[in-house]
Amino acid sequence: MAKREARENAPREVIDPGAQHDDAPFERSLRPRTLDDYIGQTKHKENLRVFVEASRRRGEPLDHLLLSGPPGLGKTTLAQILAHEMGVELHMTNGPVVEHKGALAGLLTKLGKNDILFIDEIHRLNPVVEESLYPAMEDFHIDVMTGDGAFASSIQIPVQPFTLIGATTRTGLLTAPLFSRFGHIIRLDFYPEEDLARIVERSAALLGVKISPGSALGIARRSRGTPRVANRLLRRVRDFAEVLGSGAIDDAIVARACERLDIDPAGFDEMDRRLLRIIIEDYDGGPVGVETLAAALGEPRDTVEDVYEPYLLQQGYLGRTPRGRIATRRAYEHLKVPFVTPPPSAKQKQLFDE
Repeated sequence: MAKREARENAPREVIDPGAQHDDAPFERSLRPRTLDDYIGQTKHKENLRVFVEASRRRGEPLDHLLLSGPPGLGKTTLAQILAHEMGVELHMTNGPVVEHKGALAGLLTKLGKNDILFIDEIHRLNPVVEESLYPAMEDFHIDVMTGDGAFASSIQIPVQPFTLIGATTRTGLLTAPLFSRFGHIIRLDFYPEEDLARIVERSAALLGVKISPGSALGIARRSRGTPRVANRLLRRVRDFAEVLGSGAIDDAIVARACERLDIDPAGFDEMDRRLLRIIIEDYDGGPVGVETLAAALGEPRDTVEDVYEPYLLQQGYLGRTPRGRIATRRAYEHLKVPFVTPPPSAKQKQLFDE
C-alpha cells in the first residue's frame, strides 16, 4: 500500500506548485536578480519600478506591500528583487515561526534603515503578534511590557524605518486591520504560456541545455501557469534528454518525458483527473461540497483548495457554486466524457413556469 501511494504521489511532486526539498539550489541559480530579468507580471513590474525609483530618490522605504496568489508564482523572488533594487537587506521569516511578541521584537530591532522584512504565510501570524506589528508598521516603534502585575509598564522601542512585504496564498484569511495597513497590494496571476516559454528558455540557457522554442512552449503548456513548475519540469525533461536522447531537448523528448511522468498536455496528473472524475462520475457533475471532495480524494481540505483547485478554476475546468464544486463542459471534453446538460434547479423551473 505504501509503495502504491508513493508511486501515485511521485508525479505530483513535479507539478506541485509548493516548494520541494530539492528546489532550493536550483531556484537560487535560476532566480532573476533585477526587475529587468523578471519575466511576466508586466503591469505589476512596471508599477514597482516606479515605486522603487520614487523611494530611492526620497531616501524613504517602500510602502508596505502585500503579495498574494497561488504558490510558485514568484512572491519570494519579487521580494528579493525589490531588496536588490533598493540596495537594502532582506530579512525573511515565516508567519508561524514568529510565535510571540519577543520573536517579533528581535526581528524588528535587527532591521537597518529602509530594510525589507519579508513574512511568508503572513495570514498565519499569531493574533497577539499581529497586533504588536501595527505600531511598527505605522509609527516605527514596538511596545514592550516590563514587570508583572501592578509593576508592569509599557516601554516604546523605536525601530528603523522599514518595509514589510507580506506573502499569502489566502488573502481572505487576513484580518481587516492588517490588510488595510498595506500601501500596495499585488495579486500575482498564473502566467500565460508565452511568458512561461521565455522563462524556460532563460533557465535552459543558465543550465547549459539546448532547447528549441517549440519544446520550451511544450514544457510551458504543461506547467500549470507556474514558473516553479516550469523550471522543475525542465530539470526532469533534461534528465530524460541526457539519458535517453542526445542531451538537447526537442519535442519528442518533451512528449516522452511527460508521458513517463504521467503529465498530460494540459499539465494534469492522475490526481487532477481523479478529482474531475469524482465530480463527473460519482456526483453527476456536481455540485459537491469541498469537504466531501477532500474525503473522496483522501486529502486535507486546505490541500484541495490551495493546490488542486486554483489552476482548475482559473482555466475553466472547475466551477464554484454556493452548493459546491461542479465540473464544466471543458472538464468533460478533457476526459473525453459525453457532456450531459444538468437538469434545471427548482428555482429555474419556477422562473420558467412563470
